[in-house]
This record gives sequence, C-alpha cells and structure tokens, in this order.
Amino acid sequence: MIDIKLKDFQEKAVDWLYETTELENKEPIVLHAPTGSGKTIILIAYIEKYLDYHRDNTVFCWFSPGKGNLEAQSKEKMEKFAPNLNTGNIDDVLLGGFKAGTTYFINWEKITKKGNKAISDTERTNLYEHIAKAHNKGLEFVCIIDEEHLNDTSKANDVIKALASRHELRVSATPISRALGKFYSINEIDVINEGLITRAMYINHDLKVDTLDNIDSETDVLIEKAVSLREEIADAYKNIQVDVRPLVLVQFPNLNDALIERVEEKLNSLGYSYENGLLASWFSAETKEDKSYNSKKLGKINLGEEGKDNYITRENAEPVFLLFKQALATGWDCPRAKILVKLRENMSEKFEIQTLGRLRRMPQAKHYDDTLLDNSYLYTFDEKYKLAALSVGAYETQRLFLKEEPRELSLIKEVRNADMPTVYDYDVCKYLYEFIKKKYSLSDNLNDNRKIFENNGYIISEEIQASYLSGKAIVLRDLETQENMVHETINYRVDTHKHGMELRHEIDALKKYTGLDYKMTRKIFNRLFLKSKKKTYRLLNLTLKEYYSFIINNKEKIKNLMIEFSGMHNDISQTLFSFKKEESFKIPLEEIYKYKADVKNNRVLESNAYEKYTTQMIDSSFRSTSERLFERYCEGNDAVEFVYKNGDSGSQYLSIMYTDGFAKTKLFYPDYIVKLKNGEIWLIETKGGESNGQDKNIDVQVVNKFEEFKRFAKEHGYNFAFVRDKDEELYYNNIEYKHSLSEEEWKLLEEVF
Repeated sequence: MIDIKLKDFQEKAVDWLYETTELENKEPIVLHAPTGSGKTIILIAYIEKYLDYHRDNTVFCWFSPGKGNLEAQSKEKMEKFAPNLNTGNIDDVLLGGFKAGTTYFINWEKITKKGNKAISDTERTNLYEHIAKAHNKGLEFVCIIDEEHLNDTSKANDVIKALASRHELRVSATPISRALGKFYSINEIDVINEGLITRAMYINHDLKVDTLDNIDSETDVLIEKAVSLREEIADAYKNIQVDVRPLVLVQFPNLNDALIERVEEKLNSLGYSYENGLLASWFSAETKEDKSYNSKKLGKINLGEEGKDNYITRENAEPVFLLFKQALATGWDCPRAKILVKLRENMSEKFEIQTLGRLRRMPQAKHYDDTLLDNSYLYTFDEKYKLAALSVGAYETQRLFLKEEPRELSLIKEVRNADMPTVYDYDVCKYLYEFIKKKYSLSDNLNDNRKIFENNGYIISEEIQASYLSGKAIVLRDLETQENMVHETINYRVDTHKHGMELRHEIDALKKYTGLDYKMTRKIFNRLFLKSKKKTYRLLNLTLKEYYSFIINNKEKIKNLMIEFSGMHNDISQTLFSFKKEESFKIPLEEIYKYKADVKNNRVLESNAYEKYTTQMIDSSFRSTSERLFERYCEGNDAVEFVYKNGDSGSQYLSIMYTDGFAKTKLFYPDYIVKLKNGEIWLIETKGGESNGQDKNIDVQVVNKFEEFKRFAKEHGYNFAFVRDKDEELYYNNIEYKHSLSEEEWKLLEEVF
C-alpha cells in the first residue's frame, strides 16, 4: 500500500481514474488537478491500484515536460511512497526494453529534441523498436502525460501514437479542452478545506499609493511592502513556534540586468544580500532570445544543492528572497513561499497566473487559523491575468477529399502585388484629420479642441493615469474574473526618459489598427496632436509630456477611433487597384475541417463539395448563425449542385483585394462558392444579421468589402451577394450595403436560388 494517507478528494480521484480505465474505451482521460492538490500522489496511488489487477501485461509511461527535472522528482516520490512499485527511465528502456509492471518516467525533451540519441537509429536500438517489441510480447501501455498543456506537439503525438496505449491519461493544473474524452476536475475548494493550499490569495494587500514619479519608484514600493509583510509573517510563525522562514519570490519580466541590479541594490539597502545568504537568484535561458542576450545574471546563487538539507525549498532554509524570471513555473515545490512580487517593464502586460501555484501550498499541509499564515500574497501593478494554458476549443479535426464534379471549377482570384506604390503618411493624415474633425465637430481653434476632446472623455494632463487591483482570490479563476476585486487609482508623473518605452509600446500596439508601420503611425500622431511649428492637419497643441500621457492614457479610445476610420472609403485607395494581381483558383483537393464530436443526429451534408462533410462541421461553437443557416439552406435546395466553404486566409483560397481607410491593401475571403444546376456561380459572404433590432455584424470593413466584392464580381461575370440572418430567415443584398435589414436592398435569399 502507498505509504501515505490520502485525503477524501484524492481517494475519489483515484477511484474515478481506476473505474474509468477499467472500461473498454480509447478516449483520452483528462484530470484537472489544481496545483497543491497532490497530483503526483494521486497518480501513484492510481498506478498501484491498477497494477494490482493488471501487473503482468501493463507498462506505464509517465511523460513530463523538459523543464524543472519533473520526471526525476515524480520518480523519487514513487520510490519513497510506493517502494513496492518498479520504476525506470528512458535509459532503462534503451538498455533493456519495456518490462511489465514498471512505470517509466520520461522527459519529453530526451525523446523529441532534434538530434537526441533516444530516437536515433545509431548505437542503440531506438525507442520505436522497443515499443514494437513490447507490443509483440503482448504488453499494453498506459500513458500518463504530466503538465499536458506544455507538450501538445506533433513530435510528442508521434510517440503517443506509436505506443497505441490502452489508456491515455492527461494531467495538468491548466489542461487543454478536448472534445473527445473523459474529464475529471478536482475542486479547488476541496483542496483548501483539507488544508493543503492557502485559504485565499490577497492581491496588493494593504498597498496604498496615489502618485509615483516613475517605474523605478513603482519597484521600490512593491519591494518595501513585501519586506514589511514578510517580517510580519515571520513573527507570526515564531509566535506559534513553527520553524518556517517565509520566502518572497520576485519575478522579472525578462533578463533585464539593469532592473535586476536595481532590485538587488534595493534589497541590499534593506539588509538582504547574497553575501549574508538572505538573497538567492535563479535565472535560466528559456528562449533563443534569452540565450542570445549576454546577461551577467544567468545561473543560480544561494539555492543550495537539490535534495540536500541546504536546498532553498527546505522550510527553514537561509534565503528569504528569491529573484527569478520564469524558471519556477513547472514542477518546483517550495511551500514556504508566501509572497510574490511580479515586476514589469510597462503597464500593458498580461500576467500568467500558473506561477501562483508556487505560493499556494501550506508548508505543513495544514491551516493555522491565522489570517497572515493561512493566505498567500501577490504584489503587482499588472491588471490583466490569464491562465498559462488557454482552451483551444472543444473540437477535433478531420481531413476530407474533394468530390469529382467540383474539381472542374476554375475561377479568378486577386492577390497582393509586391510592386504596390507606397502610401505616404501625409496623404493618410489628411483623411484622418478630416474624419476626426468631423466626428467631434472640431474647429481651427486648438484651445477649443482641447475642451471638446476632454468633453468626449479624453484625458489630457502631464500625468499617466493607471490603476491596480486590490482584493482577494479564493480560487485562481477569481483573478481572471476579478470578482471581489477593486481598482485603486494611481498616477505617474510623466518622465519622457522613463516612459519612452511605454509610449513606444502603446504606439506599437496601435499600429495593428492603422495597418501602418511604427514610424509612420507615430508621425501621423505627432502631426495631429503634438505642438509644432507646422500647423497643417493639427487638432491639438500638446506639450511633449502631455503628448506622452495623451497616447498612453487614451489608448483604448484612440484604438477605437483608428478602427472606425479604417472602415472608411477614400480617394487614395482607388489608385492602388491598377496594381492588383490576378491568379487562377481551383478548390483544394483536400481540406481539414474542425468538427464537434458530440453533435446529436449527425448526418452527411450531400450538397457540400467534399466527401463525408457532416453537420458536426457546422457546430455553433465555431460557426456563425448565418453560416449554419446558409449551409442548411443549400442542403435543402434542389437548385444547388454543390457548395464550397472557402478558407479564412492562405494562398490556396479564393481572395479579393480591398483597401481600408489607411489605404492599406488587404485580402478578404468570401465565405462560400455555390454552383447551381443551371450553371450559375454565386460567391457568398455571410455576415452577422439582426436580432431584436440590433445589428450583429462586427466587421468594420463591411462597406469596403461589399464595394470591392461588387467590383470583382462585375469584372469577372460572377454573381455575388452578402447574406445575413433575421428570425431564422436568410436575406441577400448585392446592390448597396445597408446596415438595417429592413432596408429594401435586403431581399429573401429564396428569390434568387
């Protein structure tokens, strides 16, 4: 028996895993185990129970991500808590093959990294041959894929396919959603109630700050607060005679030596240094960018030796501050860590909350009925939080092959021409100036314009206005939903040196909506808003500090302004169409389509151009209402010979060129090609319809696309239409785009086919 008493929720998880794997099914099994829930212990107990009944013909392969030496940690835990079980690693497999009743702990990097001998054909029999030999001996594999969101790659998938396992168990604190499979989630509240993790996490606890001079002072405030709170927690442990030295984690956004040195100097001034052993650091190169950056800080200082009494994770280890980048995110356990300070380089970063799992474990797996000790603490000025692994959507994919008749269809498509003439910022600025001036009824008096902008909600000052979150998160999802949180306001006095990167960052983000490069976007903003001797196309007369804060403070309003303008039509766009390039288009011979596996009453849509195209492929989780109605309409229409669903991007699909308000040439891809039995070809673009009088279309380029669609169809003799839905009916328009479906231009689709 496993040498540890399982908690009730752990017992239930083990029982569910065993019962599920006793069933004859090949569907993946997904276990959502929150950080701190004892995931490894649950898996060991499950393996022990399963092998009690299937030891003679079962091999477990336990795959772990490359970072953090996680496979060795898991192997050591099995040997400690279940010494009766046989363990091995990839070297044991390569030397002696797979043996029944054994669990092999395998690091993904050792078998998927390019050039690794574990899967080469030289020197030793490779992994795939050992898998084949195991199958020939009648052995069955059960795969455990730990931290499954980190290695969902094609190379890893090749290994999993070769194993042809009887069961595939995927485990993570942030698992990837899948359509097929059995899913079990351990409730975070159950883990909290058992005392394994903290009752809650407090965000910016007791942090009060109104105005800061710059980002450097922001760092000082967070470090000072962490030092103060750590001392309070240390005293609380002493008061109940618990020998735990609370640890503060300080996370950096990247390997910025200057920022790291500033924090080191600040901590030194407060009595925490490498020399006195109270400060430690762990910086590793995780990306190509890190490796190419000649950082003096790479490496480990004062961490001690892993597995020894001096290692930093020990409850009363000497260091009380640990500086790091991202190296702690996977497989690193340090229950004495109580505070995380997350630094940043600008005010627009998203914080991946996977790292917070390092803060949640209770050092003695129990609560103390003391608020300071039973909770964990995060200090950061980030406001946006996201889980490390995001759902990729609950669907699968399938490759389909084109029927014979659609193979004969040949059409014309438009593509970008590399020789398109350059559009200059001066030309664009003229139209943008006229658009903004008209939108806000601006005058030539720049002082009056300043008041008008402010009346429209724009902030004009020499301070950057921001906010930070303060509150309490019981489960990690609370950080994303921001329930029980309040936004505290904070102002930064503009420093053109300190905030230069912040300004660049915001303009760099806004260029996505202008479609222009950074340099041209900034020149346009300068001309419109920044004080200068040149008066042409000027809307405001801002000082340099006001200009910095104007762009940073009003980034969302400026973004929406750029999006709205991009949907406008102007004269300079028309000169570009003489440079368009045309190519022939044929429907691809094969295509990969998403499908929802659990669709009831699934059936083949015979009108589609591809064989075995089914109603699973028009599910509402990834298809719009108008698309689904249109494909069902074609399926029930005797006039339709076939319908083809065009792709959204890519050189293999039918594309049409259009230009936006910034005179940027773009391609759009009409949703459908329909061939009627009378020989007519219809190109169809579906858009959001109308519901309760509200326009559901969200495409700001709809008018530009309509006009160029109309031009393209006329030039090549095709029929075209925009199609939208209202009250489960479809309406078409190929005359002039109108936003309201009550306009006479919109007619029932059944009138044309």
